[in-house]
Amino acid sequence: MPKRVLQGTVVSDKNDKTVVVLVERRFTHPLFKKTVRRSKKYKAHDESNQHKVGDIVSIEETKPISKDKTWIVVASQASAQ
Repeated sequence: MPKRVLQGTVVSDKNDKTVVVLVERRFTHPLFKKTVRRSKKYKAHDESNQHKVGDIVSIEETKPISKDKTWIVVASQASAQ
């Protein structure tokens, strides 16, 4: 199976080798036909501690690294600020 890749914004970089990424998804509500936004935070492994708050990053699913970390940062774009 292919690994899932998500894109989001770094909201915390306080942990060592870990960033918290906020991923937002948009979908149409099945009954009300209105666009709804839902967000979720993922902890992702950042080996070199190079990503800072506000960076837009892509994260990829991987084997569990710790209890909460099953994602790894694979790419970075320009800062959102």
